[in-house]
Amino acid sequence: MNHVTAKTFLTAACAAATLGLAALPAQAGKTVDAIKARGQLVCGVNTGLAGFSAADSQGNWTGLDVDVCKAIAAAMLGDASKVKYVPLNAQQRFTALQSGEIDILSRNTTWTLTRDASLGMLFTNTTYYDGQGFMVPAKGKIKSAKQLKGATVCVQSGTTTEKNLTDFSRANKLDIKPVVFEKVEAATGAYFAGRCQAYTTDASGLASQRKQEAKNPADHLILPELISKEPLGPSVRRGDDEFFSIAKWVVYALVEAEEYDLTQANVDQQKSSTDPVVMRILGTSEDTGKLLGLDKDWAYRAIKATGNYGEIFERNVGSKSQLGLPRGVNNLWNKGGIMYAPPVR
Repeated sequence: MNHVTAKTFLTAACAAATLGLAALPAQAGKTVDAIKARGQLVCGVNTGLAGFSAADSQGNWTGLDVDVCKAIAAAMLGDASKVKYVPLNAQQRFTALQSGEIDILSRNTTWTLTRDASLGMLFTNTTYYDGQGFMVPAKGKIKSAKQLKGATVCVQSGTTTEKNLTDFSRANKLDIKPVVFEKVEAATGAYFAGRCQAYTTDASGLASQRKQEAKNPADHLILPELISKEPLGPSVRRGDDEFFSIAKWVVYALVEAEEYDLTQANVDQQKSSTDPVVMRILGTSEDTGKLLGLDKDWAYRAIKATGNYGEIFERNVGSKSQLGLPRGVNNLWNKGGIMYAPPVR
């Protein structure tokens, strides 16, 4: 075989192999097999953070992080209620995922290099772009984080928040004195009892805790500065590519559903749509589900169960919720935000 013929042959072989691989259905991994065998997704959530994951007196869980798990259960198991919620504090969360106690961690957790690369876990998506802020008594003179020189600040240990506080204090020569607590309830309780001059966590958490725990929320001011990037999102165990793909693409499908105006209310009607993108998302043309080891209605069920990403946001943390947070950078990329999904195709 001469050089030209050999090169042509190799090119054709590679192309054929690539095409063959692209058409192969997903092979179920251990996590997927376990979820299907038990008929339930086990989801690690916060012990109680309004808007993200909190249980009512009847044990019903709601929140943005909770809806992620409901959508995945709907896509995989056909029923959004087939989720077992395991409440975890900051210290417990990674061990629970590493040990297999939970299938997915969906618990307002910041995506960082260290966590993604060294804890045996993989982050799937960013479901809420946040940043660390400070809350102070409104009656005080502090109107900016730069005025916290020498202040005592309540903070939870084992979090990116604690490290960010130290970095911010050192960089700005503020000599902030952290008052550290293992549990968030202890940290917020100490702040609201007046033991600290400020409390710090993600800005969404500040809004949630002010609404939940302050006797009068108006007595507490959330300062305007954000001192960090806190991309929050779910994570899964490293080594199970199949479940990683499912968890990732369910969230992306909810984001793309918002972009194409697919809602919980109209998704049945939209099954007759002739828009090629809508048809792909809802499985009425191409069967994308087989590439994930799911059926063609996987994304339809997720949207039907929770609504699109925008509906999830507004219901739990947005203007229609008790937190009333602005959409801001969490808006879609074509509406001034940075929320963006790769194409479901």
